[in-house]
Amino acid sequence: MSQQGQAHPADDSTDALSKGEIFDVLQNERRRYVLQYLRENGGPVTLGDLASHVASREYECESVDVSSAQRKRVYTTLQQTHLPRMDETGIVEYDADSGIISTTPQTNELTVYLEIVPGSEFPWREYYLSFGAISLAVVVVLWVGVYPFTLLPPLVWATVMAVVLTGSALYHTVLGREMTLTEFVDDEDM
Repeated sequence: MSQQGQAHPADDSTDALSKGEIFDVLQNERRRYVLQYLRENGGPVTLGDLASHVASREYECESVDVSSAQRKRVYTTLQQTHLPRMDETGIVEYDADSGIISTTPQTNELTVYLEIVPGSEFPWREYYLSFGAISLAVVVVLWVGVYPFTLLPPLVWATVMAVVLTGSALYHTVLGREMTLTEFVDDEDM
């Protein structure tokens, strides 16, 4: 139950929240860390464990290396500001008396709004920017008529670029679906 002891009317669907409200809640890094932690560990979790994890992310250290002052700063803002705000919107369920944070149906649904790029993965926006720059350079070189590039007709170059772009977008779409399965689950399955 929420700290007021009432269920949230928005618990059953993210439709009750506008995208503006969702992004307003998620614009804060600490709240995003809360969602990521809940996504990784499920729930319910204690405020103390959550504060240690969030502090370790913010200070880029292991949880055991977080100082008590760092942990207390995070604990206090989570307790007084962030968790009540997330509870109020139905994104999490926060019992202020017990210090327990639980997931709601919206918790998992909102993880699709978090861009998670593993350290070993090339960020897609940089890939598409690079691809666009290379494509533009090829077009300029073809327009000017630089020798090795003129061996192939411009239509072949255009076809190669279109195939690479379409293949990249297809791969990105499939990968995105694997990382955000809750976006594609039927309401009947939940």
